[in-house]
Amino acid sequence: MICRLSGAPARLNAAKCTSRGLRAVASAAVAQDSIPALDLPLPSVPSQPRADSGGDSPKAAKRLQHAKPFSDFLTDKYSRRHDYLRISVTERCNLRCTYCMPEDGVPLSPPSHLLTSPEISYLSALFVSQGVTKIRLTGGEPTIRKDIVPLMHSIGELRRQGLRELCLTTNGIALHRKLDSMADAGLTGVNLSLDTLDPFQFQIMTRRKGFEAVRKSIDRILEINKLGAGIKLKINCVVMRGINEREILPFVEMGREQDIEVRFIEYMPFDGNKWSQGKMLSYEEMLAMIREKYPTLYKVQDHKNDTSKTFAVPGFVGKIGFITSMTHNFCGSCNRLRITSDGNLKVCLFGNSEVSLRDLLRKDNDMQPIDEEAMEALKKVEMDRKQALPGCASTVGFSERERELLEVIGMAVKRKKEKHAGMGELENMKNRPMILIGG
Repeated sequence: MICRLSGAPARLNAAKCTSRGLRAVASAAVAQDSIPALDLPLPSVPSQPRADSGGDSPKAAKRLQHAKPFSDFLTDKYSRRHDYLRISVTERCNLRCTYCMPEDGVPLSPPSHLLTSPEISYLSALFVSQGVTKIRLTGGEPTIRKDIVPLMHSIGELRRQGLRELCLTTNGIALHRKLDSMADAGLTGVNLSLDTLDPFQFQIMTRRKGFEAVRKSIDRILEINKLGAGIKLKINCVVMRGINEREILPFVEMGREQDIEVRFIEYMPFDGNKWSQGKMLSYEEMLAMIREKYPTLYKVQDHKNDTSKTFAVPGFVGKIGFITSMTHNFCGSCNRLRITSDGNLKVCLFGNSEVSLRDLLRKDNDMQPIDEEAMEALKKVEMDRKQALPGCASTVGFSERERELLEVIGMAVKRKKEKHAGMGELENMKNRPMILIGG
């Protein structure tokens, strides 16, 4: 069986787990030592009032007593706290979806421009030290990164520092081959992109074969969840008029007997995807189509920072949701930041302003990519510098490099707009193709 300890993801041990499919995990777990976990100090920032949602019980009082103040660096001028970080780990993808990848492809960055695994682990630890509790790895397609499993093990170690969720956005083509090892690393959620249930239509929309591999990944998640994996599965379906809107009802049916949340996404404009308002099917139109078949469909209470409006059909195990970026934005409760695979921080998916964290990170390494050896050397230099300057007035517990990164991050977050541009402006606004942002 798959083991869980104290509600947090536990390491899967081949000697203890009886499922034959999980025996390969033990060897994958060894690889985690190749990327050192960072133990960064907590920030010294002014505390902010917190609502006590736990009543007057001793446990609630203890939680409040030990609660960390949320970082001012990750709080914008509209008091939005950004505790959710999405990191693109590759620009490459094994599909060519029409709404994501321009037909003639995209120019890929030189490998030296992309973040290394030690750099991703370092930035993850820095953000978690400031209050980030959820990290999602995206791409491109993250499962085709060669060291994705040891990288996830490294990030998974941050549970000790306060990370609660480690998630993945994937097309599912290669997921089934790595899923068990990822579960061992602490994977808690999978958002799987699938826009059709028709194998022939799949090939048209993605310009590639692979539908059966995607279904195999879905089935494997459901299978290991029965063993206790606890991986929350969401299927993301981009709906485009005249292409796949007839499949909305079959997607809803997926949740009749399976614990799956299918989320229908309004078609969004990005560079090269030939977006037009005529192709976009609005949330209201999709909801009306579903209610015609399922008139008892009802609204489910959403969580504060949910991007999706969630509904359920009475008697169904799963749920459905709508991501309404184009017609009903959810900017007021946005808690998300993005780091692109080339190391730029984006504070808004639809914003075109970015700031390089990679260049700051590499400043003391002659602007070269930081591998494991270089990271250890830089950490030693920082430690020696701290010991030589005991009276330094920098933020308590932070090195000069960490302080610089946090100041740049804080300035970018403070510049975040109250809401993104409207539909007409977005259509003509310059932005990266979705493949180069990270889903």
